[in-house]
Amino acid sequence: MAELNGEPVEPAQLQNLSLTNYGHFTSMRVDDGRVRGLSLHMERLQRDCRTLFGTHIDPQRVRELARRAAPSTGSTTVRVTVFDPSLDLGHPDKADDPHILVTSRPAGALPLPPLKVQSTTYVRDVPSVKSVGLFATLHHRRQAQLNGFDDALFVDEEHVISEGGTWNVGFFDGSQVIWPNADCLVGVTMELLKGAHGHETRSVRLDDLTNMRAAFATNAAIGVRAVSAIDGIKLPESHAIIDTLRKEYTEIEGDLL
Repeated sequence: MAELNGEPVEPAQLQNLSLTNYGHFTSMRVDDGRVRGLSLHMERLQRDCRTLFGTHIDPQRVRELARRAAPSTGSTTVRVTVFDPSLDLGHPDKADDPHILVTSRPAGALPLPPLKVQSTTYVRDVPSVKSVGLFATLHHRRQAQLNGFDDALFVDEEHVISEGGTWNVGFFDGSQVIWPNADCLVGVTMELLKGAHGHETRSVRLDDLTNMRAAFATNAAIGVRAVSAIDGIKLPESHAIIDTLRKEYTEIEGDLL
């Protein structure tokens, strides 16, 4: 399903989005018509719209359009993409008429199998914005997969860990859940887990991984997913803390879309 401002979308209407790759989005898992962290998704869209287009987006209108893409029963992943079809590549300062593209696809069964990830030196452009510009993310993911891993884990020049390509990363040192203190996209699932479980936020470097007892990835589509290897460091495929976080996350009641 794909609609632009509530109407069936035509290929020509997406040409500007595909050619300029300027816009932002959020992806929500809708279970039986409910979304965990719905208000956080709406806040993200409003914040990013101000950053990229300098204007307001109506969250009630977004919900109305997204509701059309999500059945009342079952699980669906709904993506809301905001872009300006009239954006001129030479004058992005004139882009101030954002449109709302809503797409949907079936949501996968959870939990997913563990991830093996390869660290790569990269800090995303404007990391606070959930941008549609995924070139670097997919490039680094591809390189990791060609090297036998599932995905890439981003670090800076000092080997400080920030995030995965499309997910946040967390750790457990045996006593405390740790979220990296680094420039990254703050995920809705991460924010919900921070509210549900005690944690510490601090800088985590690759050299610190030998002291970690478990690692996990989070986003709205995957929930909580174990990370079983980072580069050559093995981590458990299952751990009590990951089971706890999954339970706490699934017990968060979603809001009606």
